[in-house]
Amino acid sequence: MALHLVPRGVLYIEAVAAAGSIQAASREIGISASAIDRQIVLLEDKLGVQLFERQSGGMALSPAGESFLVLARRWRADERRIWSDIKQMQGSEVGHIRLAAMDSMVNGVVPAILNAVFARFPKLQIDVEVMPPDGVPGALTEGEIDLALAFNVRPNRDLHTLWSETLPLGCVVAPGHPLAAEPSTTLKEATRHAIVLQSHALAIRRILEARHGWMFSEGGPPIATNSLQLVKHLAAAGSHVAITSELDAAPEILDGRLVFVPVSDRTASPQSIALVISTRRSLPRVSRIAGEIVEKVLAELLGKVRARRAAHA
Repeated sequence: MALHLVPRGVLYIEAVAAAGSIQAASREIGISASAIDRQIVLLEDKLGVQLFERQSGGMALSPAGESFLVLARRWRADERRIWSDIKQMQGSEVGHIRLAAMDSMVNGVVPAILNAVFARFPKLQIDVEVMPPDGVPGALTEGEIDLALAFNVRPNRDLHTLWSETLPLGCVVAPGHPLAAEPSTTLKEATRHAIVLQSHALAIRRILEARHGWMFSEGGPPIATNSLQLVKHLAAAGSHVAITSELDAAPEILDGRLVFVPVSDRTASPQSIALVISTRRSLPRVSRIAGEIVEKVLAELLGKVRARRAAHA
């Protein structure tokens, strides 16, 4: 039988919330439905509140049940951290890290990070959660993730920044595009060409609309998409100019498919990229070293991209 540090009742609440009913949870975790129901009823009687709303189609968490679910997630994170620490005390370089990253990093930065971390810790388990920047503070403080790599992280007393870098706004174009030979450009000049922009699902679009609304005053760009891969594909084909950061297009810049041209407008505020952790929780040794590896990979990647840009200029 598996040993859990999280109380059974809390585990059962988590299982029923995920499955939607006691019977489904029973099948999922291999515990009898009567045992699960008994534990939940005991907790509800002791607390004097309902943890679930019984409905014809299943069971839904009550507000009190939602609080228990948050508690379950915290305890489960602490449980993983304790086992990881114990293994490391015994001399094993194993553990479990949960890294949050933005969707735009999945095809570029994240694979490089994973390769570097696994080269140092072959037995390490890593969960990569893709989430928007707005979801990072809550996920860190609730213990749902350990490390987060995010754009434009706002100051927060519950967050500690391990590493950060400024990312100038720019255009990415194919090597044969007229803008590719320029040392810099302006947004006005960029919009004289066909442009492709990210949709509202991505932060850079919201930044552009807030600070450069004139770009959208006549119906907006010809193409808008929530797929960074499509944005880069159209730019690499030579048909469009994409407005993004050098980190978003790092793989394509390094292999010569795209050229990054900085935007020189004074009002073109740069973005930032940061590696952050929660101030409420200490990181195990393996997680701390993994964080240092992430910092090194990012710094080296940006250094290569900027060196290529300097050579191209």
